[in-house]
Amino acid sequence: MKCPAKFPNESARLNALADYGLDQEQMLQSLDPVVRIASRMFDMPVAAVNMIGSDHVFFAASVGVGEVDMRRDVSFCAHAITQSDVMVVPDATLDERFHDNPLVVGEANLRFYAGVPLLSPDGLALGALCVIDDRPHSDFSQEDRQRLWELAKMAADRLELRRIEVSTERSRPPFHEYAGSSSSAVIWFDEQLQIIEWNNAAAEVSGYKLEDKNALQFDLLLPERDRAHFRALITQAIDAYSLDQINIPTEVTGLRKDGSEFRFSFALFGWRDGGHMKFEAVLKDLSAQQREEEALRQQANIDGLTGLANRGKFYRSVEEILISPAPATVLMIDLDGFKDVNDTLGHTLGDAILCEVANRLSQLVSSEDLVARIGGDEFAILLANVTDAATAMHVADAVLAAIAQPINVDGNEVRVAASCGVALAPTQAQEALELVGNADLALFKAKSNGRGRVFLFVPALRMEAMARRLYGLELHRAVDKGEFLLFYQPQINMADGTITGAEALIRWLHPERGLLTPAAFLPALEGGPLAATVGSWILDEACAQAAYWRRSGAPEFRIGVNLCSAQFRVGDLAAEVMETLARHGLPAEALELEVTENIVLDNDDIVLEILQRLHQQGVGIAFDDFGTGYASLSLLKTYPLSRIKIDQSFVRGILTSKRDASVVRAIIDMARNFDLEVIAEGIETQAEYNYLRREQCDEGQGYLFGAPMPVSQFELLLGIGSSLKAIA
Repeated sequence: MKCPAKFPNESARLNALADYGLDQEQMLQSLDPVVRIASRMFDMPVAAVNMIGSDHVFFAASVGVGEVDMRRDVSFCAHAITQSDVMVVPDATLDERFHDNPLVVGEANLRFYAGVPLLSPDGLALGALCVIDDRPHSDFSQEDRQRLWELAKMAADRLELRRIEVSTERSRPPFHEYAGSSSSAVIWFDEQLQIIEWNNAAAEVSGYKLEDKNALQFDLLLPERDRAHFRALITQAIDAYSLDQINIPTEVTGLRKDGSEFRFSFALFGWRDGGHMKFEAVLKDLSAQQREEEALRQQANIDGLTGLANRGKFYRSVEEILISPAPATVLMIDLDGFKDVNDTLGHTLGDAILCEVANRLSQLVSSEDLVARIGGDEFAILLANVTDAATAMHVADAVLAAIAQPINVDGNEVRVAASCGVALAPTQAQEALELVGNADLALFKAKSNGRGRVFLFVPALRMEAMARRLYGLELHRAVDKGEFLLFYQPQINMADGTITGAEALIRWLHPERGLLTPAAFLPALEGGPLAATVGSWILDEACAQAAYWRRSGAPEFRIGVNLCSAQFRVGDLAAEVMETLARHGLPAEALELEVTENIVLDNDDIVLEILQRLHQQGVGIAFDDFGTGYASLSLLKTYPLSRIKIDQSFVRGILTSKRDASVVRAIIDMARNFDLEVIAEGIETQAEYNYLRREQCDEGQGYLFGAPMPVSQFELLLGIGSSLKAIA
């Protein structure tokens, strides 16, 4: 068992936790709805907000939790708070950190865990929002991670209200010090209900200006029908000289200046000041939250485009019917050549075709059956009580026939074909993942036999699948399940230390081995059939992120994207790049494509032609790892480069090796003579930074300025919403 790490600033973390006034004897009632929503949304028996103390953990809210070992050393959440993203453990018995954990091998029988760290306003880890099951889950998708993250934001908001409440009870600092800039609406008023102070958040949510407080009483923020009751409540508090034992509502209807009403959560505190009572109200507009909660419930089950069940809902339904137990059949359906349809007619017409296919599938099945869109152009059908292969194949044939009928979209008659894989339970599988997997294998076989085919699962298909390379299978799953993500490493101007851009770097969030760097999987990926597909995803994801950052406060931001050899051999890379830029509204100069010497030498003429087209369109071309190959110098004369990147192996030696220092100086001089920009990689110390700046190196990249980091962390560094921050 691997014990969770302690933080270097553990004392500061524990002090921050103490600010919330929580302990194992006291639950925070306002967090109960969050854990209930989490349990229902993910269909998990256990959900909790778990706070991490020095040597123990305790729940601030929970549902479904029984007697459990509360030591920090065995806590999954104590591991989750050390991470910056959602921690998912698909099967604890297969995870080297937890396989012998008492929570796993003991009565708790913990098998699945997903948790999101909860942070204080200063970024200190307090605890985690988690969902837990005694069954493993390999189908916890990227969308599920995002939904859990959104719920964690709700929990953090409610914890912040708790912190304000405790702070109010312990001391009474000046209003502006603790509430003036708070995102929570805070109002102070006196015994006559006259508003003494309020912050911008309170004024804005009520539709007033900050200076309007002088002419307002608090009860004017309530509808006329509620004012008498509220005044009576305050009178009761004044008479008792306390709010203790007074039933304070937790939700109240508010009245904006324009006369519109809204619901807000409400917390009321009081204190004695010079023989009189003063009051503090903390408000939070629930309108957006209620919309978000409803949207989250919808997203948990419904495909946004077609209105069908989504992947998560489909898997949960298959699990439920097999647990019953009851017979069932799964049909996995994939549209053949749909990418060509999208490329020819455009995504708007493509979406209309998907909606029509969804409608036709829904009309073919009974109310007991379920039709789902699994993703992209993939659909699935769960047939209840179908036990024989003949009936299942008959339905599958009807499905393909219905899809093959002409589709009229905006005056265009379109025909699409589909392939279908069929699997039955309980004869061919007893568990949901096995049944769906068998149908997927049958679909793969159907597609390999040609378009418009149906194939019924046979055990030999699984044997064929197991014979394929394990890593190859895992990479396919990673693409299908969206397990890849991008980290971003800042690139800075050496002269003034401002962030000029970032290099997008792929990571694999492996469900069993955690976060993997490219060294662990890139050779297998680049040598397999998925390299170009993943390369296209990286390009699209990085451009989308860069476009957002440029719109959000970094108008000159540049994104660097590494290309792989396969991208030059599949399709038209230059056209794909320009289409991607246009799709995201990103100017060509905002993108810099990085190539290595090996890519150039493997496909010399092809690469040169593509890079020339891109360079003419204004896209930057960077030569990566410059100086490490024998052909680098000759390539400078023929290739349309805009930047060269000094390899980190030379940067590491500039202060101790005359040869390395000479090479770096020569590269900088050579780049200047070729009218090229130059960026040094692997800068880790201030001394290296100072040396390269003296040598007039244009830009730098390395751990001194920041390691590769996830989007949320990079945005903090970038300072989205304000001017770019200086690094040095």
